[in-house]
Amino acid sequence: MSPAAKPSTPKRRHRTRPRVPNWAIAVIFILVFTIGPYLAFTKHIPFTSYGYEVKATFTNSANIALKSPVRIAGVEVGKVISTERDGNATTVTFTVDDAGRPIHQNAFASVRPRIFLEGNFFIDLDPGSPGSPEMESGGTIPISHTSTAVQIDEVLTALQSPVRADLGRLLESYGKALTHEPTQAEDLAQLPQVRGLTGGQALNKAFQYGGEAGKYSAQVTNALLGTQKHDLAKLVSGSARTFNAFSADQAALQGLIDNFDVFTGALANQSENLQTTVRELAPTLRTAHTSLISLDRSLPPLRTYAIELRPAVAELPGLISASKPWLAQVRPLLSEKEAGGTARLLAESTPGLAGAAQAGRSLTLPQTNQLSLCTTKVLVPTSEQPINDRFGDGGPNYRDFWRSLSDFASAGQNFDGNGPYVRAQGGGGPYLLEELNPAAELPPLQHQYSRAIEPPLGVQPQVGVQPKASPEVRCDTNPVPNLNSGPGQVGPTGVTVVPPR
Repeated sequence: MSPAAKPSTPKRRHRTRPRVPNWAIAVIFILVFTIGPYLAFTKHIPFTSYGYEVKATFTNSANIALKSPVRIAGVEVGKVISTERDGNATTVTFTVDDAGRPIHQNAFASVRPRIFLEGNFFIDLDPGSPGSPEMESGGTIPISHTSTAVQIDEVLTALQSPVRADLGRLLESYGKALTHEPTQAEDLAQLPQVRGLTGGQALNKAFQYGGEAGKYSAQVTNALLGTQKHDLAKLVSGSARTFNAFSADQAALQGLIDNFDVFTGALANQSENLQTTVRELAPTLRTAHTSLISLDRSLPPLRTYAIELRPAVAELPGLISASKPWLAQVRPLLSEKEAGGTARLLAESTPGLAGAAQAGRSLTLPQTNQLSLCTTKVLVPTSEQPINDRFGDGGPNYRDFWRSLSDFASAGQNFDGNGPYVRAQGGGGPYLLEELNPAAELPPLQHQYSRAIEPPLGVQPQVGVQPKASPEVRCDTNPVPNLNSGPGQVGPTGVTVVPPR
């Protein structure tokens, strides 16, 4: 095949992509170099929410700039996103991260200066008490719960020449008040403890009571915490609502201040009486403290009495209903025909009874009086003495007297543990007892023998000679006998234990 006859190879066609237009490249360049730095600087995508936001109204927040930090207990939890004028005040909007939530409705915000190296200011946020409801996103902290830092220029602006002069006069007058020696006329209106003392000396003397005052102040402060958890937080929250109500109604607050001014003016007109009242307040408080302690002690028994009285109160209607028939019968009973006539007869007989009683005073009353004295001075003290022996129970001996009567009554019954049927049975035991019988005529009968399970310990009380009667001696003049001495002690039995052979 000749070269001319070789088939020709087709050329490859290169596929080309469409080129990006220059205007698109310009738009992309603008977006990258404008929106990118904006997002990097603001760290927020436009037209989207910042998350949880809170607003706070300040009297002056000119020093708060955008992106100023928001801190809780020194920890940064958000930043300022906007500020706007609200009349004479400024409303600042800031964000709070999840780490700083929840924010309660009684939260408090303050504008505070940052340290020297940081510069500017920040918002110090107090999230509020746990007992208060949580604030919704977009909620506002009122101006009553915000404060701003005082700048040095504000202090210097306030201390102008007239103010500095007034401050100097105030300090000079205060020094004279501390060193001024009171006159006799000025001392008349003072308490005796501070008469003749200067203001400084009286103030130093007042510090003597500082210890007790501090103790009582600590007790009052501790009492303000309440009896349960969050009581103080609830008190602060309630006070905040009260002050918010005051600030919401300026006219009512002005009326309250005007009325208070009238009230203080009335107190000023009665300054002498008020001074006397304050002077008597201390002893009144001491008496009131004692009364309150007694009242506090009486309340628990009173409560118990009230609880116990409930069933009686419940039965009271039924008692009233049941008393109506009785009252219907009492009315005729008190009439002249029944009790009224009896009362009239008693009134007629009373003079005679009074004469009989007067005549009997010289006869019966002295003897009755002597008998009563004998009973109270001799018989009763004697009967209240305990018998101190191995069988005594430590109680008065009159109990043994009544028990002996009960024993005698039991001993008179047959088929009883103490009855005669049992006592008639033969005794026995390992001990042989011998007793002399001097009344027997024959010698063999002068000795009596018996057996017992235990040897006799003694005889109490001892059988002695009958005392001599002295009718001329009054019974109440006799001394109280000692039942545990003399014949009252354990004596010999006259029984001999025969030894075994």
